[in-house]
Amino acid sequence: MLKLQNSLFLLSLLCFCFVFIIDASVHEYNGEKFVSKGNAFVVHGGSEGIYSSFPDPHNVTATGGDSYIRFEKITFRRPKEFANFSSRSIQAIVFEVEDRETIGGSAYGGQRAVCCTADLAKLGVCSEGEVILRPSTENPSWPKVFGISFDGDDEVATLPSKSIQITKSGMYNLYFIHCDLNLKDLIVEGKTVWKNPTGYLPGRMAPLMNFCGFMSLAFVILGIFWFLQYARFWREVLPLQNCITLVITLGMLEMTLWYFDYAEFNESGIRPVGITMWAVTFSTIKRTISRIIILMVSMGYGVVRPTLGGLTSKVIMLGATFFLASEVLELVENVGAVSDLSGKARLFLVLPVAILDAFFILWIFTSLSATLNKLQVFFL
Repeated sequence: MLKLQNSLFLLSLLCFCFVFIIDASVHEYNGEKFVSKGNAFVVHGGSEGIYSSFPDPHNVTATGGDSYIRFEKITFRRPKEFANFSSRSIQAIVFEVEDRETIGGSAYGGQRAVCCTADLAKLGVCSEGEVILRPSTENPSWPKVFGISFDGDDEVATLPSKSIQITKSGMYNLYFIHCDLNLKDLIVEGKTVWKNPTGYLPGRMAPLMNFCGFMSLAFVILGIFWFLQYARFWREVLPLQNCITLVITLGMLEMTLWYFDYAEFNESGIRPVGITMWAVTFSTIKRTISRIIILMVSMGYGVVRPTLGGLTSKVIMLGATFFLASEVLELVENVGAVSDLSGKARLFLVLPVAILDAFFILWIFTSLSATLNKLQVFFL
């Protein structure tokens, strides 16, 4: 019991911390530090699916034109001790995923490099110390590249506000890259705004808003039918049917909250943390109770046994553990999430949930087999 209380306390603390980690389709950079990737220094600025607002990508005068990526107050800061050194250009590169091979290269089939090496410079394909870029074969004006460098002994360099119009649907990536060892402690601040024709929802999330709206309506219809039958036969209601009523109610609330979460995000560009947390919590509770109900039925509850007896505490413990693991996973994946790519933290958090799911499945089939054997003996 003490372990469960400690786990609940840690979960509450984690939820409290997430309230202050507010991100959006407005990608904010709060002192992000460049990290070494091969022979380059990189900051990942975001990855989102964006739909073109032009029916014909070759006709950019068509109506719409509100799909864009906009740079706002992007500032680069270097330590004071490196302000006396001249610096190479810092580049913001926006490219569609199909054009990823246009960045970087290798000499004589060797290891691929992002920054131009001495061997590549000898071949005349790039200038040593610069990011290797080639035009896209489909659209020579892509990737979009914006460069800036420090003037004299300045500690701050600001990228002018720019906007990129999206004329082709696809998965777009933004990276800030430089090749200067003197700028290894460089940080970036500011924000970029990514917008689809219908709003700020990333391409992966855009269809989910309509889906959640449809599912909310479906749960309302199911709920009305279920409650009418519930009221009609209330004298014959089994305890398990009360649990099913709870699952339907939770499902209705879950889909409604997800719809409002996506709708608010789509309208304002800011992910509503409070609504997201409630949606995640109701979703996790519903999935936990659903698994427990199936497990209880498999054990013969209400069929061959009136109670679970000594198994009750074990079922509750498994359910509580699954709830905690799923809640943490969903909070990390959804609260403040903007990019269409999942973070590395999910790879570690999904493992406990997968193991617990597997344990649920194993226990369900084992219990179901035992219950069927009891029923066969009973009818014989």
